[in-house]
Amino acid sequence: MAYWLFKTEPDAYSLTDLKNAPQQSTFWEGIRNYQARNFMRDDMQVGDLVFIYHSSCKIPAVVGIAKVTKAAETDPYQFDASSDYYDPKSDPDNPRWIGVTVQYVEQLPTPVTLKAIKANDDIVDLALKKAGRLSIMPVIGEEWQHIVAMSQL
Repeated sequence: MAYWLFKTEPDAYSLTDLKNAPQQSTFWEGIRNYQARNFMRDDMQVGDLVFIYHSSCKIPAVVGIAKVTKAAETDPYQFDASSDYYDPKSDPDNPRWIGVTVQYVEQLPTPVTLKAIKANDDIVDLALKKAGRLSIMPVIGEEWQHIVAMSQL
């Protein structure tokens, strides 16, 4: 099993939205970064766990956990001209963009803020701490455990 962090803006789609979705599940659409796409396509597997991270908000933080329930598949929004995620250069015969399906697991007892993550010397490899622009990033097992432990405080 691998671990991941998915960023989302809570005013667009929050952990609560995922919890309230049918079957507490959603297709994670709209990823338009090649590195993030490649993580989903090449490395992500059913059963992997995902931190849900609220970004672009007053207090950015890891707020909950989801799991991957369906492997990468074509993101249909790239072909929908009315969608914010429309990509006129994407070819239906060779789609450019994909997404995975994730399901709500739990809300963390206490959100783990970006400030707390940056202050934790045991978390050194997390891309969020180094270059936080990527919307999907891997999390190594030890750092996953540190963040979960931080949420228990």
